[in-house]
Amino acid sequence: MTLVSGPTGGGSIDDFELFYARRALGRLRSRLGRQGLLDLLAEDIGKGEAFLRESAGLSGGSFNVGATVLATRGSTAGEFVAWMDKAFADENVLLAAQPEHYVMAGQPDGAVHIVENIGPHVCSFYLGSWSAEALAWAADAEELLPEAEFPHKKASNLFLADGTVVGRVLIQFGDTDDGFTSSLTVYLPTACPESVLEHHLRHFAVEFRNWIVASTTARA
Repeated sequence: MTLVSGPTGGGSIDDFELFYARRALGRLRSRLGRQGLLDLLAEDIGKGEAFLRESAGLSGGSFNVGATVLATRGSTAGEFVAWMDKAFADENVLLAAQPEHYVMAGQPDGAVHIVENIGPHVCSFYLGSWSAEALAWAADAEELLPEAEFPHKKASNLFLADGTVVGRVLIQFGDTDDGFTSSLTVYLPTACPESVLEHHLRHFAVEFRNWIVASTTARA
């Protein structure tokens, strides 16, 4: 279908739909609030936790690994990482990046409580702080990229409220001639279906694209 006439602003019908979908979702999030969303999704969250716990138990500490790579023009890796460090203190910015972000709440110890989809499952878990100690597990990872090319690195475990590790994240950023590259690696239990890993790679693409756009807009 082709839009022949009518709207005078730029964009496709898909662009219009995306704008209205984001606006509607933002309104619902703000009206419900964090606790309202947790109450609404309680049954789904319970099923999602059971899925992650079972997958972690069956996997015995082994993970399947995948990476989403994004190329960005017009800004630097350092600029984006500096923006991201500040953004993680603003739940509204974090929520806006992905339609299936329901809670992104910072904790006193530097962790972030996250409620989002892992594949089709609505899951509640924690992302540990981006500390030097958190990066230690990745020191021998095959996915660790050369420091000279990707000097900005962050890593953390994903864990349930009782400390059960259900995944890992390793994100790396390096400058290019006209911008920077983001290498976004996720580790999920091997017992998870391949489709779960595939959907999280898509999830990464959406959320980091939107965070990168937001960081660029904030500097304009």
